[in-house]
Amino acid sequence: MLVKLHIEYEQARSFPLKRLDVLDEKARETGHTPKPTLKVDKQAGAIVIDTETVLTGIPSEAWEYKLANRSALEWVLDQYKERTPKDKTIREKFNTYRFADYKENVVELIKKVTTVSVETVRIVRAMQAANRN
Repeated sequence: MLVKLHIEYEQARSFPLKRLDVLDEKARETGHTPKPTLKVDKQAGAIVIDTETVLTGIPSEAWEYKLANRSALEWVLDQYKERTPKDKTIREKFNTYRFADYKENVVELIKKVTTVSVETVRIVRAMQAANRN
């Protein structure tokens, strides 16, 4: 069951996180997209996506499932951050990634990874509590 959950994470149900969107008028007035933040607030159970969007309602168990030294959610956020290449040629010719183009996909992925994380912690706890002879 645990292996299937991880292999089929893309088919996991979306965790019912609350989404708060507040228009970033300053960015919109200047023709810019909202500035990506991708920061976690574990105490509040929230992820600040960008200057317009915050996801809340992330259960504490979601932060407990770790891959090495970070939670799965933190890994996802790290992979989608905008980075500026140091090499000038690469920066000018090939730096086309913009978080805004993937924002909705990332929000959906966060919901699914939250489900996988919470379910993983639940299964591991049940296995630890099982009476083994």
